[in-house]
Amino acid sequence: MTRKRYLFTAHAKTVMVERHIKKEWAERILDHPEMVVEDRADPELRHAVGRIAEYGDRVLRVVYNEHADSCYIVTVYFDRSLRDKL
Repeated sequence: MTRKRYLFTAHAKTVMVERHIKKEWAERILDHPEMVVEDRADPELRHAVGRIAEYGDRVLRVVYNEHADSCYIVTVYFDRSLRDKL
């Protein structure tokens, strides 16, 4: 199975630096999400979520738009609302 190409938007790159989120963490969540949900407002977007063990088990949410051979990461953030729900 060939892995999709992950392309980070300028916004995603900026917030990852600001929020101290590593690229590897976002890719790991996309490769092995604990949960995937549809975006409430945009049917083309999905949210992959999962815990980052090495960052205190905080829950990382990766919002992305998936195409045939690429996955565009729109934004990435730690989701406090899911901390005790996964």
